[in-house]
Amino acid sequence: MANTLCHTTWECKYHIVFILKMRKKVLYGKLKDDLGPIFHALANMIGCKIIEGHICVDHVHMCIEIPPKISVSKAIGYIKRKSAITIARDFLAKERNFSGENFWARGYYVSTVGRDEQTIREYIRNQEREDARHDQH
Repeated sequence: MANTLCHTTWECKYHIVFILKMRKKVLYGKLKDDLGPIFHALANMIGCKIIEGHICVDHVHMCIEIPPKISVSKAIGYIKRKSAITIARDFLAKERNFSGENFWARGYYVSTVGRDEQTIREYIRNQEREDARHDQH
């Protein structure tokens, strides 16, 4: 379903993956439960919408809709930066190793979704199972 701006009709969806700095395996328990709503709220603040997401032990997958007036790098940078600050503020007292600027690794993976949205969403939903399968080999 296409969205509209004043003079634009658009459908811009991306598969994004970003990792924890030094691939720490900490995204479980209370933090994992809280990250989903944090990501959704941050995306909504800048006019983006997370369509599908999955938080794995050391990385995050999301299918996100970003309006064409916002660059992908700006949107993802905002979400990573603000979520790191929230994590540092809300979890710093409980976990010493969390600091806002050192939580997420630099960079991210991005690909356009195009007409394969359902396939990408299925892949994101099953990511944890796939990771476990690959770890067994």
